Amino acid sequence: MDHMDTELSSVEDLEDNDDSSDDNSSKGGKKSKLPLAKIMYTEKKEENGFHHSTWTCLEKIRDAMLHHRWQEAAEYMACYAEKLKDNTRGTTRQHKELIWRISAEILHHHPNSKLEDYNNIYERMKHSGVKHYLMISLEHSFHLLLHGHIEDAKRQLCVAESWRYGKESLAQYQKAKLIQAYRSLLDYIIWCDKKFTHSCNDHPDSGDNQEMHNYFRQASVNLKEILKNPGIWDPFILSYTEMLEFYEHHEEALKVLNDYAYDNNFPPNPNAHVYLYEFLKRYDASKKKLMKVLKILQVLVPSHELMLEYSSLLLQSGKKGDIDKALGVVLEMLDFACWRSNLAVWKSLKAIIQKLQLQEDWHNVVIGKMAKRKDWWPALHFTSFHASKDAEENPQLMEVKAPLAKILCPGLMLRYTAGGLTNGQD
Repeated sequence: MDHMDTELSSVEDLEDNDDSSDDNSSKGGKKSKLPLAKIMYTEKKEENGFHHSTWTCLEKIRDAMLHHRWQEAAEYMACYAEKLKDNTRGTTRQHKELIWRISAEILHHHPNSKLEDYNNIYERMKHSGVKHYLMISLEHSFHLLLHGHIEDAKRQLCVAESWRYGKESLAQYQKAKLIQAYRSLLDYIIWCDKKFTHSCNDHPDSGDNQEMHNYFRQASVNLKEILKNPGIWDPFILSYTEMLEFYEHHEEALKVLNDYAYDNNFPPNPNAHVYLYEFLKRYDASKKKLMKVLKILQVLVPSHELMLEYSSLLLQSGKKGDIDKALGVVLEMLDFACWRSNLAVWKSLKAIIQKLQLQEDWHNVVIGKMAKRKDWWPALHFTSFHASKDAEENPQLMEVKAPLAKILCPGLMLRYTAGGLTNGQD
């Protein structure tokens, strides 16, 4: 609806200050600080009956959409589209985008809308001007893809990919790269279909195999080029590495994932480290390499579910420093309420403390880790409410947590006991 406000404000922009000058002249030119009511419509010399009618039509569309009267909105929209023929003041970019957005929204909700209706709207809007050509083409391909017309969607993007207008601006360059990326993603989708058909065929044809490889080649060439541009490219990375793994290009896939995770030109992205970790784990990488990846992920997202695996790897190393780190990793997970009732996390904490207790200075390690938590951890984990809730819903969790409460918060009168008592007292 923001674009509707843009349309309405374009009328207000035509207002001049002649009317207010008389009022201000008696006050030494000072402008009133009182808020003035917005003038929704004032007919001006440059406006005619057509402008008034289209503005009224827009109001009718707004009202119909707000009340989900989609048939009525569609009928008014058919009239409002005549705005594209307005040559009196010129049809602005906002008018075209307004018609595009509203039309797509109405078709999306209209119970009788057809794919042909979408195609007609998109084609008309694409050729009404050049400012939105690329983005309309991309949205058009999404609709075709949702209806299962993958080849048609790819054809739309191929046309858009080769489209040029005037001197290429930075914005146009970025949109063209986005088009290229999604076209490559469609190549990947077609490749997946071919791969599935190929795997189901008891007697695969060499021609089918070559066709599948051609789609891989088309997609990989473009995706490799796209990934040189810094950004968040998660679905494209996954598609690219899946194809590389299928053809056993493991070294290249690892390089792609390493660059995506560690290249400083790319924005920080936890998923990049998740993808790299999962790849290394699939190919039995050393624990040292796995921990290196998870260490960075822990800094970015200390509550990530993979932190359980990180703490387990640290614990398996047997080094004193790694056991201390494992304790810190699990405690940071439990700093987040989403893990508060997770039995696996508390069991992990119990295992770490049991291994830590083999050391002479384990008390100091625990006290050091809990120093910044002692004021608020009891309220987060060890209240009488938590005790009654865990006793009722998860007795096994209470069995693990109760002994840990005294270890983590020594000297405190905690209410995490059976019946909500405080260390055996009321």
